[in-house]
Amino acid sequence: MKFRHLIYLGIALCVASVPVLAVPAPPLTAEYRSPVDVVLMKNDTWLVVANQASDSVSLIETESGEILDEIPCGDHPTSIMACLDGKYVLVSCAYSGQISLIQVEGGKLRETQSIDVGFEPTGLAVAPDGQTAYVGLVATGEVAQLDLKEAKVARKFSVGAWPRYLAVSPNGERLAVGCSGESKIVVIDLIKGEVDFSSKLSGGINIGHMQCSADGKYVYFPWMIYRSNPINRDNIRRGWVLGSRIGRVRLDKQEYREAITLDVPGTAVADPHGIVMNRSNKRLVVSASGSHDLLIYRKDDLPWEGVGGPGDLIDPKLMRDRDLFQRMDLGGRPMGLAMAQDDRTVYVADYLRDVIQVVDIEDRHVLRHIPLGKRPRPSQVRHGEELFYDARRSLDQWYSCHTCHYNGGVNSKAMDTWNDGSALTMKTVLPLEHVDKTGPWTWHGWQEDLHDAMHKSFTTTMQGRPASPREADAILAYLRTRRTPPNPFREEDGSLSAAANRGQKVFESADANCSSCHSGRYFTDGKIHDVGLGSQEDEYEGYNTPSLTGIYRKVRFLHDGRAGSLEEVLVDYHSPEEVSGTRALTDSEVTDLISYLKSL
Repeated sequence: MKFRHLIYLGIALCVASVPVLAVPAPPLTAEYRSPVDVVLMKNDTWLVVANQASDSVSLIETESGEILDEIPCGDHPTSIMACLDGKYVLVSCAYSGQISLIQVEGGKLRETQSIDVGFEPTGLAVAPDGQTAYVGLVATGEVAQLDLKEAKVARKFSVGAWPRYLAVSPNGERLAVGCSGESKIVVIDLIKGEVDFSSKLSGGINIGHMQCSADGKYVYFPWMIYRSNPINRDNIRRGWVLGSRIGRVRLDKQEYREAITLDVPGTAVADPHGIVMNRSNKRLVVSASGSHDLLIYRKDDLPWEGVGGPGDLIDPKLMRDRDLFQRMDLGGRPMGLAMAQDDRTVYVADYLRDVIQVVDIEDRHVLRHIPLGKRPRPSQVRHGEELFYDARRSLDQWYSCHTCHYNGGVNSKAMDTWNDGSALTMKTVLPLEHVDKTGPWTWHGWQEDLHDAMHKSFTTTMQGRPASPREADAILAYLRTRRTPPNPFREEDGSLSAAANRGQKVFESADANCSSCHSGRYFTDGKIHDVGLGSQEDEYEGYNTPSLTGIYRKVRFLHDGRAGSLEEVLVDYHSPEEVSGTRALTDSEVTDLISYLKSL
């Protein structure tokens, strides 16, 4: 397998005040690795890193910082964990639908198995026996259980939309799954082999990594919350629009979740992602990828609140005690974390700086940076990627572009962006795939200049400073290079199924009349239509025809998210008889049409 050529050519790495370990000539050419997750092995002498941009795995000697080996893995690695008595690592490869089983021995990496698991495998959890693992399949709403000895899928659980990350209890009997598409934590009884219960996160979006407590009583996780209040400076600063939380959910019985608020007045926390706890149970550490922070807490004294809480801003108790809470500005985009056996050294995968940061969480000091390759040259694309994930571009750094357009896609909520000039007219988030080819922009289509639309997003929706023409061009360059995962509703060779072929005929028929508006390569005519779903509160009349590409990834439909399924769209709010005055579709036509729509 060869490494694919990437256009990421780099930005300068700013590490003037922190030691940077010398690295021998890297095993690959000078391109970005973009580390997303890390795991320690062999009594902390080795660190293994999953690199997303280069589709590779790196092996590092922790004492010297030397890169001992680097090998290719599947497409778009996302998570990594140790397994099989600590002699192997598992890597989830989201875009190739595989789990790579890699042997770590003698300072070398060797892929021994590649397990086909399904579509968009993301988060991993390994059972205490080291021979059983679990992976969330985001595209199909399932968790796959893997038999690592046999290198096969043993069974699957249906859990709900977007199961990105998960964690298994220390006794191997319970599995917690964060389903961001349905704002809930699902707990599976692994002995019975069934879902036991789920815990709702009201307004929850973007659930991050998960970790179980040593006693197996709780699972801990970071997430963000959206609260449907008008976007203005006061509401943002109060935490009434978007906010960040750490939550915990009981694993042994169903109880309302408990949480703490992370956001500091004036300098909020954005896009929390990674989480780790030390073995002594003293510290809980979270990476905030949007605001570039490492958040360090004294775990046992945290002011957890259940029903009615937590507050909108951080509990003052945390601000008064620097041992109870402290944040470290790491820069870059800190993501996956690994805790050393000394209970104080944390290894941080810094995606944008292309390094592993080594942090002493007791002295609150960055010890060193370990580069993953030669320093690449600056590029427009990488600069655009930085801007897209940077919450510091918003008012008091509350949220980034990624917060709503998760990795360039969508989230699970209809939101008030204030972009169309009216408050509390909720709109679903549109994906940014082919954004430069699917104008006009916004749901009402009043934006005919993409640069101006981006300007409005930064200054109105995010209440931040505007993007310069150079920055806007960089963001668009980045979005043009984004790849998307393969469609799970296509045949293995990429063709349409028999049902989807029938559905295409329905789509193009005069009865359904879909193709009269959803036309062309991106299934949009770029025009404004009144489909009878307007609101008196809307500033504009009619709606811009949205592109249908990748529609299977959505969980809310129509401009205001009133429909929770494609079936609801086609037989109720947006049925042919309502929109075009034609006849109702038969049950079989609806089923076939949905098969076709999901294949787009």
